[in-house]
Amino acid sequence: MAVNYGPNRYDVVGSFLRPAKLKQAREDFSAGAIDAAALKAVEDECITDLIAKEKKAGLRFITDGEFRRATWHLDFMWAFEGIGHSTTEDGLPFHDEAAKIDDTYLTGKISLAGEHPFVEHFRFVQSFEDENTTAKLTIPAPAQFIEQFIMPMNRKATDAAYGSDALLEDDIVAAYLAFIEQVHAAGCRNLQFDDCSWGCLVDPKAELFFGTDQAGLARIKETLLRVNNRVLDAAPADLRINTHVCRGNFHSTWACEGGYDDVADALLANEHVNAYFLEFDDERSGSFAPLSSVPAGKKVVLGLVTTKRAELEDKQAVIARIHEAAKYVPLENLCLSPQCGFASCEIGNKLTEEQQWAKVALVREIAEEVWGD
Repeated sequence: MAVNYGPNRYDVVGSFLRPAKLKQAREDFSAGAIDAAALKAVEDECITDLIAKEKKAGLRFITDGEFRRATWHLDFMWAFEGIGHSTTEDGLPFHDEAAKIDDTYLTGKISLAGEHPFVEHFRFVQSFEDENTTAKLTIPAPAQFIEQFIMPMNRKATDAAYGSDALLEDDIVAAYLAFIEQVHAAGCRNLQFDDCSWGCLVDPKAELFFGTDQAGLARIKETLLRVNNRVLDAAPADLRINTHVCRGNFHSTWACEGGYDDVADALLANEHVNAYFLEFDDERSGSFAPLSSVPAGKKVVLGLVTTKRAELEDKQAVIARIHEAAKYVPLENLCLSPQCGFASCEIGNKLTEEQQWAKVALVREIAEEVWGD
């Protein structure tokens, strides 16, 4: 069976709304009412149902909707040695509310001991592959990983574990390559790096976020690009790695704003990914002009259909925006997707499952009208 490396003309980022049955099971597990085996049985059932819906929607990539995770990124981090987490008191400041996700910090040196649990998560999805569908795994980008531990809130713990950020970076790269070796051996050929670090960097409050000045932000930009490329360049040649970039997604709210202009020279011109999934659903993302930095031949998946609101976009307005973007990237190198996942965290965005699938159907309908495939 030929491997679908994607991206496809119509695609999704990866996460989907958790069904009520799954949310209840996770609550019961946290309360000690059911054991891990019972929780896994519900997860397996819900993921099996989700994959059937993904196939019915015509998606050529299938995912587990991130149904086994509390958040899109932290569960991945927690599986490594040297990382601790605890219930947050304050949460992370989003536009309309605080994201109540666990505080996550270093307790020692980062390493991977044994098989990462996401490898088995991938194998489960892979078992549903057929001649039309390929399993895709989404994980946080290395840049997102290092950002977590160089932010002011975590600086004290990081400095206690590492004598320099260079040593921290080296261990993150080694841990990622160990994970990639495992998941590649399991058969994964399409991996997605989800990355909000660039969104934080372009925000007007970036100096406050990172506790530095403009010169410091320039150094951080270099670090984010370098750590991503060190992993990308060392990955197996037959593993396609795409990236999704956004500005935060929690309960239909957002964390950051700002166009891609200030990071186009790094992220868009020089990150060695196969393709970009880029958020462009509202004015927070700026104009399409930075797309002129994308190298010739590289694909861009335009995130023009929002997952944050239930209302369906006007089809002709989306088509017009695709053609506007085609002034900077040839139409044949563009694709379409929702702007982010539907549930980056368990709580999910403020829309129903029916509305979620209507969004996916709209993306497909528009893509088939624009590209005919």
